Amino acid sequence: MKMANFTLHHLLACLLLFVVPLLAFDISTPDNFLQCLSLHSENATAISKLVYTPINSSYSSVLDITIQNLRFLTPSAPKPLFIVTPLNVSHVQAAIICSRRYGLQMRTRSGGHDYEGLSYMSEVPFVIVDMANLRSISVDAEDKTAWVQSGATVGELYYRIAEKSKTLGFPAGLCPTVGVGGHFSGGGYGTLLRKYGLAADNVIDAQLVDAQGRLLDRESMGEDLFWAIRGGGGGSFGVVVSWKVKLVPVPSTVTVFTVLRTLEQNATKLVHQWQLVANKLPDDLFIRLILQSYDSGPNGTRTMQAIFNTLYLGGVDSLLEVTRSSFPELNITRQDCTEMSWIESVLYFAGFQEEPLEVLLNRSSNTKTFFKNKSDYVKEPIPESGLEGMWERFFEEDQGVPIMIWNPYGGKMAEISESAIPFPHRAGVLYKIQHITAWNTGGNEVAPKHVSWIRSFYSYMARYVSKSPREAYINYRDLDIGMNNVKGDTSYKQASVWGKKYFKNNFDRLVRVKTAVDPGNFFRHEQSIPPFSS
Repeated sequence: MKMANFTLHHLLACLLLFVVPLLAFDISTPDNFLQCLSLHSENATAISKLVYTPINSSYSSVLDITIQNLRFLTPSAPKPLFIVTPLNVSHVQAAIICSRRYGLQMRTRSGGHDYEGLSYMSEVPFVIVDMANLRSISVDAEDKTAWVQSGATVGELYYRIAEKSKTLGFPAGLCPTVGVGGHFSGGGYGTLLRKYGLAADNVIDAQLVDAQGRLLDRESMGEDLFWAIRGGGGGSFGVVVSWKVKLVPVPSTVTVFTVLRTLEQNATKLVHQWQLVANKLPDDLFIRLILQSYDSGPNGTRTMQAIFNTLYLGGVDSLLEVTRSSFPELNITRQDCTEMSWIESVLYFAGFQEEPLEVLLNRSSNTKTFFKNKSDYVKEPIPESGLEGMWERFFEEDQGVPIMIWNPYGGKMAEISESAIPFPHRAGVLYKIQHITAWNTGGNEVAPKHVSWIRSFYSYMARYVSKSPREAYINYRDLDIGMNNVKGDTSYKQASVWGKKYFKNNFDRLVRVKTAVDPGNFFRHEQSIPPFSS
């Protein structure tokens, strides 16, 4: 069936979130920190207007505005001593220098989508550097490149590209309010990943402020550090203030469809078949799968919905040829499909089909919710019996709370080496799972119940997913898989518990880079890369 208004699109798009965090202790007085910022900033007068403390009337609104996970929007959540909102690079440099001087940990926030809140919370005295004002974007359509600052959102980036060209795009995420800084730092992906890989695969230069406050570009930082910041996660190596990206060609016409099948419509067999074909389809075709339960009858009968959410880089006639030959079981018809421009498909996948393009410039999110998410990578098809076990467990949770999103790999993702950038999940991966529990009813009072469910479900899935290590995606931050010590040093062995899951063998190189560029471990958080000296 055709779904012109798939209301979950926007929420699900924005559950593709990301990172950018960071160390410290003991400050004498707030005035000293503010004086330090003024001393080290180009415009001493301006910096005083860009710093918020708990006594400022705007402090709470500035802190809360981009917190996406309502589990962490509580009076008891740790709050920063200062929020610095830089207007230029010197303000970022000053924040680093002064945080080090006064023993404050630093957390860097681009869009506030960190799943565990690490870009805006810390258990020790800390400062937030909120990059929202550093969001300029410069698109060179002739050169097919763009410079984008870390405080920009992916929606703003897409909009600025479309202003200059209808046949250029960029392979970043579906949620328009995600900040570029964290998104690129962890890899970043969207509907173009089978054609062009990750956002981080298409970064060709960057400007970063290191722990000494120096502004470095690709040439001056060196290839090791440039490698590390493209997929090694935010908050470990410095503050990336801007990224140069390679834009990618997209056709003038693309085609989308979203079809829904229930268990009564053979969903189990279709889901099983999807596993056999989705990663082998032409790389112009991206069919992701969204799984959720719902009450199908007046007596509360539960069923599963399998939603096939699709982008094809071409026209409907060509798409139908591909689906009929490669996935005929799905029975896609012309009526299911809609042709549009690539930028219109961005709106479609974000749940904004009826909205003007300018909605991509809206940095505020209406998808804030309480959630706990996890990730997995699948390398062998899950048998139908395994799928049926999943459905049974979904029915144990409240309707609409658990959701799974399966993103197909193959194509370009299978061609790029595991060690090309820190993101290692490449050849051999059939698809990536995002496990979601998201709720609004009951708030934090019911959080233990929902978090317990997803942990139990994650345990059930262990037999069907990657092993040794059980791989995970850094931008779907999950502290359940291991974490550093909040205070004091963290050993390589301890950090390897989570580090190998995110980065596999690339973790060792990340630790070597960290040891070289930040041996004092200034940039740190619960899942930051530790130096060997720690």
